Amino acid sequence: MTDDVLYAVDGAIATITLNRPQKLNAVTPEMADAIVETVKESNDSDRIRCVILTGAGDRAFCAGSDIRELDTYRTPWQFRNRPDYCDAFRALLKPTICAVNGYAFGGGLETAMSCDIRIASENAQFAAPEIKLGWIGGGGMAAHLMHSIGASNAALMLMTGDPIPADKALAWGLVSEVVPQTDLLERARAIAEIIASRAPIAAETAKANLKAAVSMPLDKAIEYERDLQTICFATADAAEGRAAFKEKRAPNFERR
Repeated sequence: MTDDVLYAVDGAIATITLNRPQKLNAVTPEMADAIVETVKESNDSDRIRCVILTGAGDRAFCAGSDIRELDTYRTPWQFRNRPDYCDAFRALLKPTICAVNGYAFGGGLETAMSCDIRIASENAQFAAPEIKLGWIGGGGMAAHLMHSIGASNAALMLMTGDPIPADKALAWGLVSEVVPQTDLLERARAIAEIIASRAPIAAETAKANLKAAVSMPLDKAIEYERDLQTICFATADAAEGRAAFKEKRAPNFERR
């Protein structure tokens, strides 16, 4: 695994750090391969209950794909079928928190939107700048922006390529919180610890339910939610939750 992607596990929380600050954490093909590996490791571990994604340095979370690397693909079709780091993050089964510090541009914005929860530092900026270079995003940019901030705001970002600051991202619903830069990782960790304390099957099911709700008609989404609820209700963790409620104590959740 390249040193440009760091992976650390502390208790039930894994942290993936894009570690190329001198290049604004722009993602290379080698980094994309490493991200795929870290996602697989997180998914395969029963120990890990929440994943934090962030970028090293003070200037950027991620400036997207390294533009200088794009001409190394022999054909547009090879480029289209490359291992995509946004796809990798969307494949995470565990709840994910993106801690955005500085620029989240292009693929960096798509990566942030591929996570379940986004919090930003006060210096964060968000942009879909591909149009300035003659193309558009391909990692879910339009679909995620539409669902996050609405059609008009999405069009403004996609068609101008200009950045928006953290306070506007908060007002539009692109992020859940804006915190001082020095508090960003501490706040991400605090949220992750809360999620990690919940029943892990229920947390992963809640994530699956949210993803399904985006693409299903309302009646089917509710039906699917009810099926997922039934699956959760049958777990030992749900039985533990009911017992703890009756006994007026904190539940001890495990993956069971």
